[in-house]
Amino acid sequence: MAKIPTTVVTGFLGSGKTTLIRHLLENAGGRRLAVVVNEFGDVGVDGEILRGCGVESCTEEDIVELANGCICCTVADDFLPTMRKLIDRDSPPEHILVETSGLALPKPLVKAFTWPEVRTRATVDGVVALIDADAVAAGRFAHDEAALDQARRADPTLDHDTPLEELFEEQLACADLVVLNKTDLVDAGVLATVEAEVRAHMRPGAKLIHAARGVVDPAVLLGLGVGAEDDLDSRPSHHDGADDDHDHDDFDTFVVAGGEIVSPEATSGLLTSVIEDHDILRVKGVVAVAGKPSRLILQAVGPRIQTYFDRPWRAGEARISRLVVIAEKGVDQAAVTPRVQAALAGAAEGV
Repeated sequence: MAKIPTTVVTGFLGSGKTTLIRHLLENAGGRRLAVVVNEFGDVGVDGEILRGCGVESCTEEDIVELANGCICCTVADDFLPTMRKLIDRDSPPEHILVETSGLALPKPLVKAFTWPEVRTRATVDGVVALIDADAVAAGRFAHDEAALDQARRADPTLDHDTPLEELFEEQLACADLVVLNKTDLVDAGVLATVEAEVRAHMRPGAKLIHAARGVVDPAVLLGLGVGAEDDLDSRPSHHDGADDDHDHDDFDTFVVAGGEIVSPEATSGLLTSVIEDHDILRVKGVVAVAGKPSRLILQAVGPRIQTYFDRPWRAGEARISRLVVIAEKGVDQAAVTPRVQAALAGAAEGV
């Protein structure tokens, strides 16, 4: 029996994983795909976005959400049972996509494919890492050791690398293909600098391609045939030899709910000020707009906010706006929550 190829899509918060997978679903050419989505937070936003793609060959049962924590920390409890259910179907998928959370270490997930329950039935076709070119250009990650040392000396409270940098390096070091996404947001000179920085952390033999808005030909991403589970030694990790344990307590995530809004522009403007004042990493969610039959998907990476309408609201479905906020540990949630609520309420009043 042929093994089901599985593509692991990893990447930092806001790199564009869900957008890329949605593009793959919409351009699958009739191929039966299933998606395992690892949410981070209390609202299944990414799963909802993918379910709204309207692709007949990818039904709701083909979108499986794992919301009990970071996928690399819950492999035995969540991921392996989910994989078994998918591969044991009477009509199993032809290809499986796994969208990790932005906090996941990819190597423990790849290692799960060596387990007897999965090894004979599925294989890691390849690990794809998405990188936000615009975020790297803005200095969200500093990988130069001299620069890190200088920053460390300048800040007496900083005695270790930030977890964001470590995650960035882990994902690149495990990838077979790196997609430098959002290249349309930076000029050619800056892009060359960003690419050089990214390549410095890539494993030997890995490939890098450019993309904008997550648009990549499925033929480029699917069918790599790597068998990554048999090549673990070439994928270095900061956590090798430590049972792959790692701590996600450096991030806070919480949900803010509201009603219908009137002006998406007003919502975005008010949210931008909250994001900038509190250095919020990500805001994403589903928003109800008064008078509009479809849901508005809102996604923010730093102060950059993007919105689009996806599927219509279903009959009987509550038209509620729900946003997931992700920030580094210590964010003043008591201050952020009412400001996000006020952004929704203010927009509802046309402010």
